[in-house]
Amino acid sequence: MSIHRLKSKKLDGFNHGFFTRLGGISKGIYKGLNCGTGSKDDHLNVQFNRKLVASEMNITPKELITVYQVHSARVVIVDSPLEILTRADAIVTNTPNLAISVLTADCLPVLFADKKNNVVGAAHAGWKGALGGVLENTVQSMKEIGADIRNIEAVIGPCISPDIYEVEQDFFNKFIERNKSFQNYFLQGTKEEKYFFDLPKFALDRLHELEIENAEWIGNCTYHEPDKFYSYRRSQHLGEIDYGRQISSIKI
Repeated sequence: MSIHRLKSKKLDGFNHGFFTRLGGISKGIYKGLNCGTGSKDDHLNVQFNRKLVASEMNITPKELITVYQVHSARVVIVDSPLEILTRADAIVTNTPNLAISVLTADCLPVLFADKKNNVVGAAHAGWKGALGGVLENTVQSMKEIGADIRNIEAVIGPCISPDIYEVEQDFFNKFIERNKSFQNYFLQGTKEEKYFFDLPKFALDRLHELEIENAEWIGNCTYHEPDKFYSYRRSQHLGEIDYGRQISSIKI
């Protein structure tokens, strides 16, 4: 069964991919490669889909490592498969053959790699995590296990694009209260007290401030490409009861 992933030349040398929903055995609103154990999809279908990803990454299903994502800034360092589903939103490792992975459906999947020192990271960054420092904490944790900031590459995978990510006034206020310059990531929305928020640009600038100067967003929008990606916001607009999650993985 053919599945599909997007790659970045910046991460060449590491088996990695931002997997789409193409392939897989899930049905209905989850049609395709739904890897979200937190979804209401049939558990056996999700497990089979994850086995497909593990096979593509040349590992066992146990070595496909995810965490219980809670929109936090918490990072875990792993050197073996996790026995307990840890609450966190980023994973780093310097251990070979562990495919550290995050699940997304509009939020940012961010893969990191220090090719010289063989340290990798994977972060799930929604607005809460990005504002709270999950990207900064991921880089710091990579440094703790041997990475050098000068060697780290970071790539943002498919996520919601700014032209559809409309938010309310209280959302805008949370950012402006933190830093008035953050208003640069917002444009006027469809009506008063509504704004369009540029999440990938916000994350890229956080990475640039960390001196990861060549960080990039590969550009795909989860909302506008329903045949390729799951999207939480699209599911809300369609009145669907749930949504699938795509997986993004990297390993040494």
